[in-house]
Amino acid sequence: MYRGIHEECGVFGIRSNKITNLASVVYHALYALQHRGQESCGIAINDGETIVGHKDLGLVSDVFTRDVLEKLPEGHMAIGHCRYCTAEEETVANSQPLIIKHVKGNMAVAFNGGLTNASKLREELELNGAIFHTTSDVEVIAYVITKERLSAPSIEEAISRAMLKIEGAYSLAIMTQQKLIAVRDPLGFRPLCIGKIGEDYVIASESCALDSIGAQFIKDVRPGEIIVIDDKGMRSIDKHCNDGKKASCVFEYIYFARPDSVIDGSCVHTARQRAGAFLALEHPVQADVVIGVPDSGLDAALGYSKQSGIPYDVGFIKNRYIGRTFIEPFKSQRESALRIKLNTISSTVRNKRVILIDDSIVRGTTSKRIVKLLRDAGATEVHMRVSSPPFLYPCFFGTDLGSRENLIAANHTVEEIAKIIGVDSLGFLGVDNVTKLADNPAYSFCTACYTGNYPLPISDKQKGENKDEESK
Repeated sequence: MYRGIHEECGVFGIRSNKITNLASVVYHALYALQHRGQESCGIAINDGETIVGHKDLGLVSDVFTRDVLEKLPEGHMAIGHCRYCTAEEETVANSQPLIIKHVKGNMAVAFNGGLTNASKLREELELNGAIFHTTSDVEVIAYVITKERLSAPSIEEAISRAMLKIEGAYSLAIMTQQKLIAVRDPLGFRPLCIGKIGEDYVIASESCALDSIGAQFIKDVRPGEIIVIDDKGMRSIDKHCNDGKKASCVFEYIYFARPDSVIDGSCVHTARQRAGAFLALEHPVQADVVIGVPDSGLDAALGYSKQSGIPYDVGFIKNRYIGRTFIEPFKSQRESALRIKLNTISSTVRNKRVILIDDSIVRGTTSKRIVKLLRDAGATEVHMRVSSPPFLYPCFFGTDLGSRENLIAANHTVEEIAKIIGVDSLGFLGVDNVTKLADNPAYSFCTACYTGNYPLPISDKQKGENKDEESK
């Protein structure tokens, strides 16, 4: 059975006739995007005649050793990708970029998001003779584009036609023999931006990747926009853009993106501090110190401290050599990782009433363990504040939350959750305030995981597949 992919990934692309060793540039960009995916990564290089690549399971530094980078060819275009898995198989085949060889031209695709109609499209394609080698949505996208390319006059027109058929969240970096193309879905679920190094253009999921390679930020790719970069420069195709509803994932600002990134005109660091300030107004409490859970809880903790006047301090030291526990694919790995991930600074919390700020509570396992660390270190009270609303519904647009049966807030009241995780009080950010985090008023947010109001239709079949996946 096909199992849809719900992943958070990082994509990057560059086109240059001057820069040598593009693989090294992509390597550094992917390093900056490593927080978006730690299961696998890959780089594809276009030397003008062929597209070749290397991908494997592991972190960027593990997969792309000096020897691997030196063996990659020189070229004038390259794209890269880092990802993590959810319920699907952890295989090299599912790693990206996906390289397609076809009579109408070779192509490499890197994808971030999750399609809501991937299962339907895959079935239609298979009944027409398509043979799939992965369980990833990116292969479905590549098939649809290639099929449209048979009659379309150009690759960009084929992509435009494909956008009428694929549904859901997608930010794409696509490389053909002559063109580098950036694509963002019409609702703008996932971030994507354009930068320049001198006269050369680059594509990235986040602006922090541009900073890491010395590129200048130019613009965010608009929801529905297709950006084509070739030897004539950069041009925009905006036939799928509209001035209506947008549905940017608010969790990008709360958790996924790096604090130094700017997404759709809004600074992530500022948005997280704002979340903390809202929390202080919504859920005040008498305490001695405010601390945050590294890393995405730190900015919100600072915001809570500034708004409340309660001193902020460092409460945890994080082991920088272990990945995020939230995106470990299996429960046993999440729990083992957490045991070596954090250590308390006992002098900060001993004999004190502590306000603990974290970005979210999904299953509750991690929160319970963190609270125990504080109790063991001598905290007299622990009041937890969460810089997002309670997760009540699964996400079908790229965030790995699992089914409702595995979301603690979907099955327990706030008071019950507080008792389960062992805190004296618990408060979540209100849905009304979560939509006010960004500076850019033109962008509205998708809050379906909190409200159940999905910006796109979700079929009963897909909801059932989500439930089945979590039980495997």
